[in-house]
Amino acid sequence: KEGWEKPVRVNQIPRQIPPQPWFLKPLVTCLIGGILPFGAVFTELYWILTSVWRHTFYYLFGCLLLTLIIMVVTCAEIAIALTYFQLTAENHHWWWRAFFASGSSAFYVMAYSMHFFSQQLQIVAFVPSLLYFSYMALVSLAFFLMTGAVGVLATFRFCQAIYGSIKID
Repeated sequence: KEGWEKPVRVNQIPRQIPPQPWFLKPLVTCLIGGILPFGAVFTELYWILTSVWRHTFYYLFGCLLLTLIIMVVTCAEIAIALTYFQLTAENHHWWWRAFFASGSSAFYVMAYSMHFFSQQLQIVAFVPSLLYFSYMALVSLAFFLMTGAVGVLATFRFCQAIYGSIKID
């Protein structure tokens, strides 16, 4: 298997990054980047949480597969778009920003699980509540890692494509 090669020659001295506009700040890009992938999955998330925590049967696996595909495409598109805006503002530190932009949808998943807990479940004891929030924190962590990986890998391929077409003599 061949190793990874940079698409263009890279200068050893990094360029200074100019001041960024407010909409390219890390917190803003995370809030914007996380809402769209969460919006793609929140209805299915309701049915999954209902089936797990209220003991009902979940039988819409075809719809779940379609939702997964939509979520992956949405994560890739939002990470690429936000990275493109960042690169046009001459900010070359895109790796972690792309990861957190699409991965931040996990914070919305955790917030929705808190809403689900308060509105749909009648749990008042400490131990079941601790069990619920522990499992949902693990689910949110897995969702964060999955969506973040999709975002950074899609952005990596995008950067390879746009910088690979540059011919420097």
